[in-house]
Amino acid sequence: MQRYQRSVQSFDDAVGRSLGLGPADMRCLDILSEGPRTAGELSAATGLRPAATTALIDRLVTKGFVLRQPGETDRRQVLVAMTAEGARRTWEAYGPMVTEGQQAFASFTIAELDRMRDLLQDFTELTERHRARVERRSV
Repeated sequence: MQRYQRSVQSFDDAVGRSLGLGPADMRCLDILSEGPRTAGELSAATGLRPAATTALIDRLVTKGFVLRQPGETDRRQVLVAMTAEGARRTWEAYGPMVTEGQQAFASFTIAELDRMRDLLQDFTELTERHRARVERRSV
């Protein structure tokens, strides 16, 4: 498991270097790949203070990866969203691995995939509990 985690981290680091982005920038783009978020949500997800999050967003705007847009229901709210160019550039790096990974899953039965999903959800919950534990101790 650790070897797999290191492999994923090394790949993400290599993608970041190829895009001229740091780890926090990459985490932000990962979060935004699921849809627009507020700066506060990005701050919480990246662990950055608000001023550092603003600087991160500014960097990503300048590099063309994200844009700021008004909220759909509350025009006073500002959301950060990935641009089409940002999505294209990140997909260029991650897409081939996603496509190959999908082919690797083709031999699994639905029951096996369901079990794998459940196991990954359980490990995600375990990791989140221990992240919270460590964060509580560091305060």
